Amino acid sequence: MKIGNVEINSLFALAPLAGVTDMAFRRVCKSFGAGYCESEMVSAKALSFNDKKSFELMRIASDEHPCAVQIFGDEPELMANAAKLAVKSGADIVDINMGCPAPKIVNNGSGCALMKNPELCGRIVFSVKSAVNIPVTVKIRKGFDDENITAVEIARICEKNGADTVIVHGRTRQQYYSGHCDLEIIKAVKENVRIPVIGNGDVRDIKSAEKMLEFTGCDGIMIARAALGNPWIFRILNEYFDKGIIINQPAPKEKMEAMAKHIELVCKYKGEKLGMLQSRKQISWYLKGFKKAAGFRNEAGYVSTLSDMYALIERVLNSQ
Repeated sequence: MKIGNVEINSLFALAPLAGVTDMAFRRVCKSFGAGYCESEMVSAKALSFNDKKSFELMRIASDEHPCAVQIFGDEPELMANAAKLAVKSGADIVDINMGCPAPKIVNNGSGCALMKNPELCGRIVFSVKSAVNIPVTVKIRKGFDDENITAVEIARICEKNGADTVIVHGRTRQQYYSGHCDLEIIKAVKENVRIPVIGNGDVRDIKSAEKMLEFTGCDGIMIARAALGNPWIFRILNEYFDKGIIINQPAPKEKMEAMAKHIELVCKYKGEKLGMLQSRKQISWYLKGFKKAAGFRNEAGYVSTLSDMYALIERVLNSQ
């Protein structure tokens, strides 16, 4: 698949997840074969105020290209400026968030709220595309609610205004992450635009990926929650869809080694104190499926140092 002039060497990409897809996690997912990764969403308005944390979200490591920076906002000019800053940060792709369901985003007119205003969606895409010389993608949902299923309309408007690819999460904002992903809407978008379409929602294994690709005809798939504590999902999917080979989940030791590498990177970038605090949820996700997982995941809520983590890993492996 190509997004604009950017070659993507896998059908599978890492979706943006607030508080999750930081540089450490993206690098780990890339090492397991993610075609490309997206940053956490970055506020265009915060960037206009030179917010240090927002600039930090756009940091990209040399080994994680191609990488997209996702921006959000509802003002075309600020979005264009944010896109320019994303380019300066080294982004290969700029992604416009039109799908976030979080109240604090939607209530300010951004994220999925934009899908109620097709004209504004078009102006934002045009403004961003005119401001940068790298590909522009747009991440949308099925619609705002069941009475406003606008994915096809918005996708066509985005294409008309220069979007290189559209990413469709097959749920409404009203659904958040409940219920099921609607493959019909992804298929409908694919049939109504000429640019690549990436599907998103409920893909967690080979079977669900195969179903989405075959039913919708989409050009690629974004993996979100299924990658949490499970970055090797990209390796498993690539082996099957590239070579027809079914490989198993890694052995416990390899899983713990991947987790340790991930958390060490978090601490490298954020310092051990903050890094470990933010990594507790990550450790808990990695422990899913292990023997005595419930007890170990409870322990994960108290780790404060890398030494604590190494000791926990030793206990986990000794109990398997």
